[in-house]
Amino acid sequence: MKNSYEEFLAKKRMVDPMTGMSGAIELPSVMKPHQRDITSWSLRRGRSAIFAGTGLGKTLMELVWAHRVAEYTGKPVLAFAPLAVSAQHIREGEKFGIGALLAKIQDDCRNGIFVTNYQKISHFDLSAFGGVVLDESSILKSTDGHYRTRLIDECAQIPFRLAATATPAPNDFMELGNHAEFLGVMSYTDMLATFFVHDGGDTQKWRLKGHAENDFWKWMASWAVMIRKPSDLGYDDAGYDLPPLQQFQHTVGVEYAPSMETGLLFPMEARGLQERISARRDTVNERVAMAASLTPTDRPFVWWCNLNAESEALAKAIPGAVEVRGSDTEETKERKLIDFSEGRIRVLVTKPSICGFGMNWQHCADTGFVGLNDSFEQIYQAIRRFWRFGQTQPVNVHFIAAETEGAVVSNLRRKEMDADRMAASMVRHMADLSAANVRGMVRDRPDYDPQKPMIIPSFMEFAA
Repeated sequence: MKNSYEEFLAKKRMVDPMTGMSGAIELPSVMKPHQRDITSWSLRRGRSAIFAGTGLGKTLMELVWAHRVAEYTGKPVLAFAPLAVSAQHIREGEKFGIGALLAKIQDDCRNGIFVTNYQKISHFDLSAFGGVVLDESSILKSTDGHYRTRLIDECAQIPFRLAATATPAPNDFMELGNHAEFLGVMSYTDMLATFFVHDGGDTQKWRLKGHAENDFWKWMASWAVMIRKPSDLGYDDAGYDLPPLQQFQHTVGVEYAPSMETGLLFPMEARGLQERISARRDTVNERVAMAASLTPTDRPFVWWCNLNAESEALAKAIPGAVEVRGSDTEETKERKLIDFSEGRIRVLVTKPSICGFGMNWQHCADTGFVGLNDSFEQIYQAIRRFWRFGQTQPVNVHFIAAETEGAVVSNLRRKEMDADRMAASMVRHMADLSAANVRGMVRDRPDYDPQKPMIIPSFMEFAA
């Protein structure tokens, strides 16, 4: 009976306990103070999330974490990364003396750290690993995502799990529930029932309960750390200054003849998604011509496209430009991206969905979008390939849109402001809690603190 009651109390507990390593944890001296403390906390936690801004050393923290887990468990550790980012992880490990190998199938994985991409998840038996790392773990954000359920189900029994991203909830706090479920902290539906209330109606909108807000952030800080700059957790920001970001909007005019069919003298501005798509398709040539005229001839540049027609036309319009296509083999993508990173390609043309996550391109400070979609996360991540800690030059970003596309740029900026407010809110509410946990290694206790012994009713004693 006592055990059953203790289990009941455990289920009511809002703070997820640490289940990882204990005792002293040796970490490389090359790590910055915030990197060292966050990694140590994460290893003690066992199952954790690191929500760190670009340029704060997520890759190094992931590799060091994986190295220590492999040593501790005596089993290999598998790190998932976006397509074409795996090779970058290997090079980053070599830079710091941490050995990691690319893996395509299960037989490649013996002892140590192995890196693969999410597309190869079916090639591995995840139960054979002592730990799993999800790089750019915002891949979990969608409740009906292609990889979400599989990762949650197949990693459920793995003792060490790490999720890392700069954008854990680009659209709504609700998206944090998928990270919690992957880490085994709480299911998505339980999180909603515990901390959120439905606004009613047919919408899917949930909002934090007013009286549960403090408990929600305490719960979040027990398994995740949010940091946009070192001072968020009380560290020195020296060396972590972002350069100026300059954004330029270019509007392409549209030739239009009055239509007897529509009765319109002037073209209508797109209002819905399908109308915006049509406006983009009708203005490919004009926007590509504008982009080609804006491309410098003496320094690296990356053009981001939305439609295949944009990408193909732009690669032809700019001398020496190289296109990275979704249809390219993984080896071809990797070769092109390495060539750009090392200066053998000057102008790269691709899509945010292909190369917008995980790449570090501080050698380049000029980029632009010849085609836009409505995903703020993709735009944000694409810009952050250049505008990140470690960049020494001002970053220039060009946005090209047709006048008929509507307020697509202003909508993206509105989403940017919303996302920035959410991130600031997370940091504001979690900073003190995370600083105490990460820097002080505080082990949280359940709030329930009985002062009197429990008296079991006589009928229950008789039944026992």
